[in-house]
Amino acid sequence: MEIIPAIDIIGGKCVRLTQGDYSQKKEYGDNPLEMAQKFEQAGIKRLHLVDLDGAKAKTIVNRAVLESIAQNTSLKIDFGGGVQSDEDIETAFRCGAAQVTGGSVAVRNPGLFKQWLEVYGSDKIILGADAKDRKIAIGGWAETTTSDVISFIRDYHEQGIRYVICTDVAKDGLLQGPSVELYKDIMQAIPGVKLIASGGVSSMEDLEELQESGVYGVIVGKAFYEGRITLRELASFV
Repeated sequence: MEIIPAIDIIGGKCVRLTQGDYSQKKEYGDNPLEMAQKFEQAGIKRLHLVDLDGAKAKTIVNRAVLESIAQNTSLKIDFGGGVQSDEDIETAFRCGAAQVTGGSVAVRNPGLFKQWLEVYGSDKIILGADAKDRKIAIGGWAETTTSDVISFIRDYHEQGIRYVICTDVAKDGLLQGPSVELYKDIMQAIPGVKLIASGGVSSMEDLEELQESGVYGVIVGKAFYEGRITLRELASFV
């Protein structure tokens, strides 16, 4: 199982939100590069970097942070937040992203998202499937659609998507445990999907349970920043 620490950026600083609420923001440092280097030094290989300013602005804002981490670490960066156009995705890859996650764009502009999949390939494009009561949520989770999360992922998987990050909005930032049953249901319904679990991880026990469930990877955010899981413990999965 891949351990993928998350760095969320607002105003160039490391932050975490609770359930995607910008008014429930907590800062964890003003040097994202330093944080990324700590992960790298612990032996971690991947990073989930989210431009929260970009998500709100619907275009990439914190490209300098992406560029800095890409140039000064060897981490494989999955970048998301504000990637809504051809120009945005070109910027993300030019600035050093190894993969780009598309969430809202995959719902609002499926034609464009499918085009990216064709142009860049399934190793570089990740589907962001954020779920609220098993329905797809978009726009920073402010809007819940009528699309069933499993059907949504299956449709894209049939069109070539391999990697999927699934966040249960109800769990995110609350440190109350991940939606293991949801992830099991997705993997059972869509064999072969490389599912990356996100949201709710609060302890090493949660990570062990996710590993047993068979997910490809897990994104760890608040649990690390709040000291619930240490860097050494994260590295034990590497």
